[in-house]
Amino acid sequence: MPDRDYYEILGVERDAGVDVIKKAYRQLALKYHPDRNPGDASAEELFKEASEAYEVLSDPGKRGVYDRFGAEGLRGVGFSPASVADIFTHFQDLFGDFFGGGGRRRDGPQPGRDLRTTIVLSFREAIVGVKREVVVERVVACRTCAGSGARPGTSPEPCGSCHGRGQVTAARGPIMFTTTCGRCRGRGTLVKTVCEDCGGEGERTEVAKVTVTFPAGIDDGMRVRVAGQGEPGQKGAPPGNLYVDVRVEPDEIWRRDGADLYIDVPVSLTTAALGGEVEIETFDAECWRLQIPAGTQPGEAKVMRRRGAPRLDGGGRGDLIAVVRVEIPRRVSRQTRRLLEQLERSLRHEDDE
Repeated sequence: MPDRDYYEILGVERDAGVDVIKKAYRQLALKYHPDRNPGDASAEELFKEASEAYEVLSDPGKRGVYDRFGAEGLRGVGFSPASVADIFTHFQDLFGDFFGGGGRRRDGPQPGRDLRTTIVLSFREAIVGVKREVVVERVVACRTCAGSGARPGTSPEPCGSCHGRGQVTAARGPIMFTTTCGRCRGRGTLVKTVCEDCGGEGERTEVAKVTVTFPAGIDDGMRVRVAGQGEPGQKGAPPGNLYVDVRVEPDEIWRRDGADLYIDVPVSLTTAALGGEVEIETFDAECWRLQIPAGTQPGEAKVMRRRGAPRLDGGGRGDLIAVVRVEIPRRVSRQTRRLLEQLERSLRHEDDE
């Protein structure tokens, strides 16, 4: 990851919208693309930097983690910069093969497609961390025909329209545009006798269970990357990744602000006035003995340092903050009323002295 700030790399403000970020990236990517700067290692590095910045800032989940925790926070949720092949694929998808396929040939090895899914964690699971099985559907090569789409014993034949390239090129003035061959749909081959199991597609859908580790302190809206658990690559290329968006259920007792945890602590009127002790069970299965000094007022906060949620950037933990809520009885007995009236007279007398 670069030392410079991603917003600085793209030259945009921190509140920039997606359209502004995309426009800034397009300008930098066109300027520093290796096809326009052959042999210039500095330009290639700037192209990679801009692509990495765009990959993060164009994704709401990654951008949220980066804005709150910086690059260390991204590492904490498993983010790593895209490979060179992924960058060229992303660039071509964004700009429609602007350079005529010079970055990476479509008939070459194709990295597997990334998969995305969403999981709901309980408040406690997000604080302490958890491993969960995630069920995903992914397209894999047909085992009967080994992905060729042809009936066993037969082979696909080269496409006559694209001569086996999977792409056709046309010139529009000085610019060459490359598009996917419509006849073979980019495969470069045609199947005359199709495989009965996959209908000539060479692919089948499978349901897989993937064990995903959600680190302690993960928050709502974050995303976990599981490398290599996307769809398989083609022609020996690496598989894609699995991205799991996290949603955290609210808790009836606890609240959260970043790494700080809040809890309302009910305290009786007499305890608030005379002082006492209240026990609070933390997420570490330990009891925090909260001292209530005499004269504690409603809404006062008692802070237990470094007992909140873990920080994903490795910077320790947040604080645990207890907010005192003094309980006022809605109904009182005659005896209790007399005692309260006596207390009120006594307090007035003390104020007069």
